[in-house]
Amino acid sequence: MITLAEKTALVTGAAKRLGRATSLALANEGANIVVHYATSKSEAETLAHEIESAGVKAWTVKGNLANPAEAPELFERARSAAGSIELLVNNASIFPESTFAEFGSDEVHANIDLHAIAPAFLARALHRTGVTGAVVNMIDCMIADYDRKHLAYHLSKRMLHTLTRIMAVELAPRLRVSGVAPGLVLPPVGKDESYLATLASTNALNRFGSPEDIAATVVFLMKSDFIAGEVIYVDGGRNLRGSMYGG
Repeated sequence: MITLAEKTALVTGAAKRLGRATSLALANEGANIVVHYATSKSEAETLAHEIESAGVKAWTVKGNLANPAEAPELFERARSAAGSIELLVNNASIFPESTFAEFGSDEVHANIDLHAIAPAFLARALHRTGVTGAVVNMIDCMIADYDRKHLAYHLSKRMLHTLTRIMAVELAPRLRVSGVAPGLVLPPVGKDESYLATLASTNALNRFGSPEDIAATVVFLMKSDFIAGEVIYVDGGRNLRGSMYGG
């Protein structure tokens, strides 16, 4: 296991939810954090102050990853602020409802742009700096099954899963690229933990997890010097029920 002390991580969508938990976990390992946000400026600044109180450095950077063409410029601004970046967590996400009966091309493209193309462009930008480091992509445990209520999102996360394996080959040996597939750990915006409790029976452990479970897995992958191309499901075994796409 390698140390993360004095390394710098760019975490996209860092101001809230999984991004926030991941940023704090990496900071507790001694990593400096570039806190990316799109609209949550106050939350990003609050997080940066909290990270700095842990004794490491933090910067905030605003950027619209819904337009992947902006990803390389965003990365350069982040690197200019921090001096160097060795670690990347592609976490920024949306979760719109859509079904096969009603989905349109615009929403599919919007999800793919944010969840697949922007992460690939950011990882490519990191690789071009010549550093040795790691990339972790946030995927989703439902890539093993079929999320029929969120079709556009589902398609984009399955693309990110494929890109994770592609990047693990294309960006090696300097960058180790892996993924984390969260399961039942956070309720949708507007709901609370009672919502998670109603779905606990959908996984083998019959309970729900926490953002800290996801963050700990990201840290593990960042510190593991001989893992690449793997996607770790942190879902209480939910993926074992998948049958849509085979084993």
